[in-house]
Amino acid sequence: MTIGAHPEALAIGYLRNQRFVDELEQIKSVTVDHRTESVKVVTRDGIDGWDEKLSKRTVTTGCGQGTVFSCTLDSLYTVRLPDVSVRQSTIYALLDNVTDCNGVYRRAGAVHGCGLCQGAEILMYTEDVGRHNAADAISGYMWLDGISGEDKVFYTTGRLTSEIVMKAAHMGIAVLLSRSGVTHMGLELAQELGVTMIARAKGKHFLVYHGAGNIVFDAQPAQPETLR
Repeated sequence: MTIGAHPEALAIGYLRNQRFVDELEQIKSVTVDHRTESVKVVTRDGIDGWDEKLSKRTVTTGCGQGTVFSCTLDSLYTVRLPDVSVRQSTIYALLDNVTDCNGVYRRAGAVHGCGLCQGAEILMYTEDVGRHNAADAISGYMWLDGISGEDKVFYTTGRLTSEIVMKAAHMGIAVLLSRSGVTHMGLELAQELGVTMIARAKGKHFLVYHGAGNIVFDAQPAQPETLR
C-alpha cells in the first residue's frame, strides 16, 4: 500500500528494518516491475533461517495493515544507541524547515511524511500512504548512501508507535520527533531502548515524553507578564 515514489529504497529499507538482511552487501539486485506492482530482490547467498523468520509474525495496526516478524523483535535488544544531545533552538529551526517538505500532502492530502535530519538540516524527506513506508524508504536510502544514524533526528508527521521506535532503533537513530502523539507501547519501548521521544511538536511547542535530560533548553519562550 504505497504511492510508489521510492520502490527500490522502500524494499531495501523494509528488509533492513525487519532484520531479514543484515548488510546491504547481501543484496545482489533489486528489480521493480510496475506492471505487476511488485519488487524482486535477489540476495547473493540466500537468507539463513528464512522459513523460521517467517513463521512467527504479529499483525499491527496503522495505515494499511503491517506485520512485525519474530526476527525483528529478537534482534531489537542487541541494538546500542548513541548518547545524544538536542538543542531546543535546533528543534524550533527544524520544525520551521520541515514545513516546506510536505509537497504531496499540500497538493493531495492523505499521506504521511518522514524526514532524516542532522541538526536543523533535513537530509532527506519522503511521503507515502503510511508513515511505515516513508520510514522504510529513508532506511533504504541510508543504506544505499552509507549514512549513519548516530547524530541524526528522525521526524515524522505520524504518531510514535512501538513500530516506529523499532524502525528508528534499527536505523541507529536515538531521537524521534513527531507533530502527532505517542502510544503507550511506543513510550515503553522508547524507555527500554533509550530513545529520546519528542511529540506534539508544532511551531514553538513540543512535549518531551522521554529523554528530557538530553534536551538543552537554550531558547525558552518569554513568559507573559503577570497581570496586576
